[in-house]
Amino acid sequence: MKQYVIDTNALLSFVTDRNPAQQTVMTEVFEQVAAVQARILCPQNVVTEFVYVMDTIYHQPKSSIRAIIADFLAMPGVTIVDKTDFDAVFSLWPKAFDDFGDAIVAACAQALATKSVSVITFDRRFMRELGACGIPFINSKSR
Repeated sequence: MKQYVIDTNALLSFVTDRNPAQQTVMTEVFEQVAAVQARILCPQNVVTEFVYVMDTIYHQPKSSIRAIIADFLAMPGVTIVDKTDFDAVFSLWPKAFDDFGDAIVAACAQALATKSVSVITFDRRFMRELGACGIPFINSKSR
């Protein structure tokens, strides 16, 4: 079964129309997850970042954001990763990963590397950093 550690921008691409190609990729992923053919592992900070962006950038009503998150968390195959190994994060940040949130996502993926997990992101800098650390990732071009 495919397993993905989701980055905030991938979740945002699914629920917004900001990039139709990315939205298509994420629709396919979420269809697999809904059919229990794939799993999404979501670091807790991704939910926090998602809420912040939807509120402050997209100006969505908090009740709508809450409904989106509740639906996401209720999907079969979606698991929140609520434990963060800060020693692992600090081994990656800021040297290997410039963004602290990205370092958390990368550390989560690295901890699960033996379970063939890939990070799903559309952030080019993050992809370069993941590649440099040997952490597998997918994006619209690698699917």
